[in-house]
Amino acid sequence: MKLWGGRFTKATDKLVEEYTASIQFDQQLWKEDITGSLAHVAMLGKCGIIGEEEATVIAEGLKKVAARIEAGDAEFTIANEDVHMNVEKMLLDEVGPVGGKLHTGRSRNDQVATDMHLYLRARVIELIDLTVKVQEALLEQAKANTDTILPGYTHLQRAQPVLFAHHLMAYYSMLQRDAERLMDSWKRINVLPLGAGALAGTTFPIDREFVAELLKFDAVYTNSMDAVSDRDFIIEFLSHASLLMAHLSRLSEEMILWMSNEFNFVELDDAFCTGSSIMPQKKNPDVAELVRGKTGRVYGNLIGMLTVLKGLPLAYNKDMQEDKEGMFDTVATLHGALSLFAPMIRTMKVKKENMRQAVAEDFSNATDLADYLVGKGMPFRQAHEVVGKSVLYSIEQGKYLLDLTIEEYKQFSPLFEEDIYAALDPRQVVNARNVLGGTAKNQVEIQLAQAETQLKSSQLWVENHYSKIDVSLI
Repeated sequence: MKLWGGRFTKATDKLVEEYTASIQFDQQLWKEDITGSLAHVAMLGKCGIIGEEEATVIAEGLKKVAARIEAGDAEFTIANEDVHMNVEKMLLDEVGPVGGKLHTGRSRNDQVATDMHLYLRARVIELIDLTVKVQEALLEQAKANTDTILPGYTHLQRAQPVLFAHHLMAYYSMLQRDAERLMDSWKRINVLPLGAGALAGTTFPIDREFVAELLKFDAVYTNSMDAVSDRDFIIEFLSHASLLMAHLSRLSEEMILWMSNEFNFVELDDAFCTGSSIMPQKKNPDVAELVRGKTGRVYGNLIGMLTVLKGLPLAYNKDMQEDKEGMFDTVATLHGALSLFAPMIRTMKVKKENMRQAVAEDFSNATDLADYLVGKGMPFRQAHEVVGKSVLYSIEQGKYLLDLTIEEYKQFSPLFEEDIYAALDPRQVVNARNVLGGTAKNQVEIQLAQAETQLKSSQLWVENHYSKIDVSLI
């Protein structure tokens, strides 16, 4: 007999039971479910809704159920549909009919919402912590490469030389925004829906603020219908996760390119690569490739959740059972990617000489040739044309700009002097970008110093928020 079966005259069709059950995936919420129930029963006892002795019996029973699950000595069944009904059935088996009083003043609708808030607030802190560790690895590599120059690209064509440290810090900045977005979302996750009932609240004199205090929520939902139907906090998380995966995917793509023989700028450590079953010479950047590939599933989870909610009337609908698998999958996907990225970046070997050679064999200093002429008084548009002709001439002659003689330069403009060679040196080209946010070494060092401060702030945020969710009710 179902715990809700009083109104029914037939058993649930087996196929319906299997199709509608969520225990296959929501059983991982068991700890959150029991934690929420312990706070709820403590409130029921405090408010005199059930006897203090009954509340104690139920609480002790819940702790025994938790111990059984933790030890692997508990069976979750499809017949009991979801984590809530499975836990309640285990409780009834443990303490008898008094366990049925636990559900007084609440519904599975506000119960499941509470479980997901408890689950996601902890996961978000973990993911911020992991994001910070990737930033630390990027910063470590950047510090080691403040004199390493490589071609910067636009349209995947060599554009202007940049410091490798500058390039890495661009990804650091992306991840900083990701961490800040997740930090901001936490305040909307850390809101308590319990006490909203099925949709309209409850007739019992409950104390929602007391439950929020026990569970360390910063606030409670002020509208019961919103409380049980809100999944904005999940959509927001999935959106932020999608952006974070996009940034990891972009960096993955660059690492894959850089490791190819065509670029040969870096080598990833053997621990983060795999081989071929047929080609003995292969060393494949599989981790980076898989992160790039898994980005699509995170995007899919976001679109799936948006689509589930787009036409739902208030309040709770069974459609909303679809909110969990995508969230769980995104957490696992992101956790795995971030956990691997930090050590993969930290152990990456940078081939500085190959990068330097690449800069010496291109025309990425052409803009500086134009800027040189502008500094001599020539309008930029005219300088652009002169340099374009100089580049074309160099290509036809099989030379680069630093290979041209001063006589060759003067055939394009009398403004060229011997100091042109110093202006076109890659190190001078890089350090000439001495503006806020530029690639000049001293500007990059400013970025590195700012990053140190930011990371300390992020680490402090993580530590503070871990303490904010330290709920020891079980």
